[in-house]
Amino acid sequence: MQKVEPKDWIPLIKPYTKPHVLRSLRQVADTLLPLLLLFYLAHKALSVSLLLTLLLDFLAALFLVRLFILQHDAGHGSFFPQKWANDLLGFFTGVLTLVPYHHWQLSHARHHATSGNLDKRGVGDIYTMTLAEYLAATPWQRLQYRLYRNPWVMFLLGPIYVFMLSYRLPLGYGSDRPSVRNSVALTNLFLALLLAGLVAFLGPKTLLLVYLPIQYLAGMLGIFLFYVQHQFEDAYWEHDPRWEHLKAAMEGSTYLKLPPVLQWLTGNIGFHHIHHLAPKIPNYLLPKVQEEVDLVKVAPTVTLKDAFKIAFADMHLHDEESRKLVGFKEAHRRLRAARASA
Repeated sequence: MQKVEPKDWIPLIKPYTKPHVLRSLRQVADTLLPLLLLFYLAHKALSVSLLLTLLLDFLAALFLVRLFILQHDAGHGSFFPQKWANDLLGFFTGVLTLVPYHHWQLSHARHHATSGNLDKRGVGDIYTMTLAEYLAATPWQRLQYRLYRNPWVMFLLGPIYVFMLSYRLPLGYGSDRPSVRNSVALTNLFLALLLAGLVAFLGPKTLLLVYLPIQYLAGMLGIFLFYVQHQFEDAYWEHDPRWEHLKAAMEGSTYLKLPPVLQWLTGNIGFHHIHHLAPKIPNYLLPKVQEEVDLVKVAPTVTLKDAFKIAFADMHLHDEESRKLVGFKEAHRRLRAARASA
């Protein structure tokens, strides 16, 4: 796309960056109440059918993903006009989603500021090596990276590692900040109280067959959505100082066009290109921007079927020559060629 200056596109987007308090409150109600109801029904279904319980767990997981999107908006300051209201919602939803609010908020802001920047990878993103880096790596480093990028590891083990384990500790970016450490500690304290109350009033069976499956399934869905919206063949990557915010949003994020029900349940996160362009836009105004602002219509459109193909495709390394994601097969073909010519 041609270079467009911020002074040209910011006025187009700015009218959509004001949250509507009543719409935000309605989203809290139509997300949290069904989530609690489904949780209760799944608990009651334990005495009827395990299959029915797991089905209700899956439905509840979809609403937990939607709840995370509300926390996500709060983290960007886009859900309520007041900072204290965003922070209050963000913290308490963080206890339910297992994501410590201030810890995540800091790393996610870094992700927005560096998405697609080859010189600033590794914070709040799914780490992507360049082809040259992979070819220069040791066999052990290549094995580690292949395991990390393996879809079965990422989508099946990732939810346990990311949401249940790593978020329980103030690790990584910003971990030296008291606000981050306090956020993690306070979230863990409230989470411990929640789990203790859950076991005391509903029993350990509900913890094992309702609570944990909901968290696991929601984590899996969340990682899947995040992955397919940044990892595609022509995804934008650039070095400083040539990196551009607009291109990173429009060419480095997809428009994941979901069926209406899934679009609603995922809080319109499919309009990821718009969200990366202007994270101050509340999730419920993203479809309006897609409809009314021509600038954002250049982003690559991906269907749900395409998304599953992307999730399992061999596209894991950015080739700086072709400016595309290539796979491990191509990398090892080059390794064999280099050894043969040595």
